[in-house]
Amino acid sequence: MAFEQFPEWQWQIPSHFNIGVACTDKHLGTPQADNIAMIVEDDALGTSQITFTELAHKTDQFAQLLRNLNVKVGDRVLIRLPNSLDYPIAFLGAMKMGAISVPTSTLLTAEEVAYLAKDSGATVLVTDATAWYAMEPQLVADLKNMSNLKHVLLSQTTDTQPHAHLNVLGLENSLAVTHKFDKAHRTQAEDPAYLVYTSGTTGYPKGVLHAHRALLGRQPAAQYWFNYSDTSNDRIMHSGKFNWTYVLGTGLMDPLYLGKTVIVHEGKNDAQKWLDLIQKHQATIFIGVPTIYRQLLQKTTASQAELPSMRHYMSAGEHLSDEVLTQWHARFGLNIYEAVGMSEFSYYLSQSQFRPIRPGSAGFPQPGHKIELLDPETLEAVAVGEEGMISVPLNDPGVFLNYWNLAEETAKYKHDGYFFTGDYAKYDEDGYIWFLGRKDDIIKSFGYRVSPYEIERVYKGHPDVADCAAVGEEIEKDKLLVVIYVILKPEAKTSPDDLVAFGKEHLAAYKSPKTVYLTKDFPRTKNGKILRKDISPDIAAAKSTR
Repeated sequence: MAFEQFPEWQWQIPSHFNIGVACTDKHLGTPQADNIAMIVEDDALGTSQITFTELAHKTDQFAQLLRNLNVKVGDRVLIRLPNSLDYPIAFLGAMKMGAISVPTSTLLTAEEVAYLAKDSGATVLVTDATAWYAMEPQLVADLKNMSNLKHVLLSQTTDTQPHAHLNVLGLENSLAVTHKFDKAHRTQAEDPAYLVYTSGTTGYPKGVLHAHRALLGRQPAAQYWFNYSDTSNDRIMHSGKFNWTYVLGTGLMDPLYLGKTVIVHEGKNDAQKWLDLIQKHQATIFIGVPTIYRQLLQKTTASQAELPSMRHYMSAGEHLSDEVLTQWHARFGLNIYEAVGMSEFSYYLSQSQFRPIRPGSAGFPQPGHKIELLDPETLEAVAVGEEGMISVPLNDPGVFLNYWNLAEETAKYKHDGYFFTGDYAKYDEDGYIWFLGRKDDIIKSFGYRVSPYEIERVYKGHPDVADCAAVGEEIEKDKLLVVIYVILKPEAKTSPDDLVAFGKEHLAAYKSPKTVYLTKDFPRTKNGKILRKDISPDIAAAKSTR
């Protein structure tokens, strides 16, 4: 099947570029200046919003506040905030003055915050008052001998108490008295901008450092994954938390850079809530993870007629099942467009409105991203249909700078002109790319190589399966069986025996699971990703073996 080739993408990377400036000041003096940049719906605090003009001013104030605290260019600012207007103010404001923003999750414990503060060498912690006072006793003990962290800025409070070791200030009051500010620091596009932490092989999270050019490196996605309108002010409803790189990009930096309105929620995850907020704010684009889409299908009766403003749906984070995609189109009349990304390179493979969705495929590399599948031993490109490591030329502006303080780890993945992602995939004859995952995830069973994602895609098509994870189970040394752990829908009557038979019917013998375990949930990261390495029979409630 022949498709029209995507046009050649022309990168326009200036010598100097600053993400904080690009997402705020860029819009001053334009029709977008007085448009709403962000709306936050907080279950406890209500609705708040900010225009691009106000955001530009607030980020200038935050940048100056850091200067007044003697924060230097290149210093790290650790951000542990819920979804709020303070998030973009701190995240973008820190970069405006040349500091490095370090976004983190609100789910982190005091011990984890202390570890990231130490590892990043952060000078400032920005957090909300409720979290601070809950963590303070243990956190202060952990930070007592840490000379780098000097200041704590608390949001959602006007009442701060002096502290023996740290300068604790109320963020709102501190910004309110900052009336004069210097111009934004003139960063080079290659200068470090933000540091995100991801799961590390040592059991500790590792920092992934991105340059200011990373924002420009994601612009192909604006055209070939998003479906922005040039004639209207799109309103993007994102269901995630800002600490996740997926959300930092799609729900903060990318839309703000293009002058779009972002809508986010803070509070309990509830399927009906997303529908209510879409209707309230007339959102045009919705971004979520497969779990959210499954909940919307299972727990609501809504259809496209109730969401007339919506015209584009997007998903990433984990694979979207054929069943969800089919059911969604049947009820809402629109597709969900999926993308694949990673902390080091954001989202670079995606489906788009320009070519038919091929269920199970990740779509195509976006124009500008010259993704090659290489044999990591020979560095030669593999043939069509063969699996190779996803490799990205190092001149791609979306590629990260380095792993923080991990020179050997950086050299392991960045060498010979490529970033070797560690993920494997294969191209089909039409140029669609089929994501296989990491080599560690691929199950080697009796001489066969089995992708867990292929098995999961089939099982997620079963009407009684809510979620699942396929893994290899060692029955004796160097002998693995393919097994699958399944979460059933509440009303399901299917037995484990039925699910074993289902696999035999729909999968080749070497792929079909030999054992089906039923479980209530999976071990997950704080961002909700399944931790395959921690899956074991200990989490099973029932099983069946063929």
